[in-house]
Amino acid sequence: MNINTVIDHLNKKYDINLDSSYYQNISIWRDWWMGYYAPFHTFAEVGLDGKKKERKLYTLKMAKQVCEDWASGLLNDELHIAIDDEASETYILGEKEDAEEGKEDKTAKKNIFKGVLRNNAFRQQGNRLIEKSFAFGTGAFVLRAENIKLGRNNKIIPSPNTDIRIEYLSADHIIPLSAHAGKITEVVFASEVLQLGVKMIYLETHRLVDGQYVITNEYFKAEEGSLIKQELPEGILEEMTTGGNVPLFSIVMPNIENNIAPGSPLGISVFANALDNLEGVDLAYNNFNKDFKLGGKKVFMNSRIVRRNERGETITPDDVAQQLFVETGDDLIDDDGTKKFIQEHNPSLRVSENVEGVQAQLDLLSFKCGLGTKFYHFNSGTGVVQITATEYLGGRQDLTRNTGKHSLIVKDALESLIRSILWVKKELGGGDVDPETKIEIDLGDSFISDSASERAQDMQDVREGIMNKWEYRAKWYGESDDTAKANIPESNYEEDPFGFNQK
Repeated sequence: MNINTVIDHLNKKYDINLDSSYYQNISIWRDWWMGYYAPFHTFAEVGLDGKKKERKLYTLKMAKQVCEDWASGLLNDELHIAIDDEASETYILGEKEDAEEGKEDKTAKKNIFKGVLRNNAFRQQGNRLIEKSFAFGTGAFVLRAENIKLGRNNKIIPSPNTDIRIEYLSADHIIPLSAHAGKITEVVFASEVLQLGVKMIYLETHRLVDGQYVITNEYFKAEEGSLIKQELPEGILEEMTTGGNVPLFSIVMPNIENNIAPGSPLGISVFANALDNLEGVDLAYNNFNKDFKLGGKKVFMNSRIVRRNERGETITPDDVAQQLFVETGDDLIDDDGTKKFIQEHNPSLRVSENVEGVQAQLDLLSFKCGLGTKFYHFNSGTGVVQITATEYLGGRQDLTRNTGKHSLIVKDALESLIRSILWVKKELGGGDVDPETKIEIDLGDSFISDSASERAQDMQDVREGIMNKWEYRAKWYGESDDTAKANIPESNYEEDPFGFNQK
């Protein structure tokens, strides 16, 4: 899909002046995320025949790794959603007993999604969207109501058969039309779809008209740099008024000020200001690999001792030996000036120096991407590995601060998504839910803590009297303070109910 063609179409249709140049940045970030940015990773070398040959740099693909790690830290199995209204919670998360499964441990704080979120593969797709949002700068959860019941004049009649589908779209599919206080309020979502074997461009426009969202659906064929409108598939309305001002989309992005295009409602990649560091990592890694490639042993031989076949070609024991032996003619001279017949060359691989170089670049990269220093460790045997919480000695303060900063945006996006789902269920599905109910989002702290080590430390604190046993129960068994105290009667305070002193 050519985003420039789409934007040209929108400019003509709405008589506006959208700038498509920003999407070039998104394209660059996408290439880095995919692990191959041609202007950097492709270079030319002169071969033995004197001709230039295209080569590719070795790459660690760290842009994707960084975004994966941010997604894993922000949206994982530690996610807990609490909704005050019971009917709303059941619709979003499933039956209550499902959501509270495993309450005998800290896992009580985790939801086991079996409601509309599970039906839309939220845990998997949500995590992937966070990864792409941090890579491309912006992402969107988009709600699509299916099986809508219509009355006269295509007016929506609330029906329990109305289903909700969540689409997960990255920045290269998002075209803002209007924004207020930095938040996108009107937007076009552009996607490529396959219709009866023909590739189409689908434009879904969300606009506010007289305080209500109007959703327009259009299908096009792209021909010679322009869009040719097509008939809509059966069952898809050309235009639908939702009847409210609640957006059926929720935008998520890294909580970073856009210094590429100040004022743009689109965000920037988490590595947008670390492209030099991504280059540094791959240059160091390329040097690491090239030393191995070029560091093989060579045996230089005087032509007089070379065996040849009937075609005059050098005879060697096997293909490996073919790479090992190098014919030098009759000019091989020893240090004393006499001719010699054979000479070995054993170059140094400089493994430790190269590992240090890669590690130094990784430290700079992780710092620039908000993960703190020493977040990654380059293992020459297995590649890059992430340091565990117990091993992490680097910029934990930076990681903690930035995790909290990004969490604000992610929590806001998830709450907005849930309220939009509840609104659709109530207004279009006739469900007995409350879009205004209290919603609490807990992303957990697995990114910056090691629960096993923390629990072991808390046990030790209980033994030493630093921590009360009821405090331990409240923290790790998900009990209230009163319940935890009741489960440890005063008379049993010294009876070691947890078995801490058992061997």
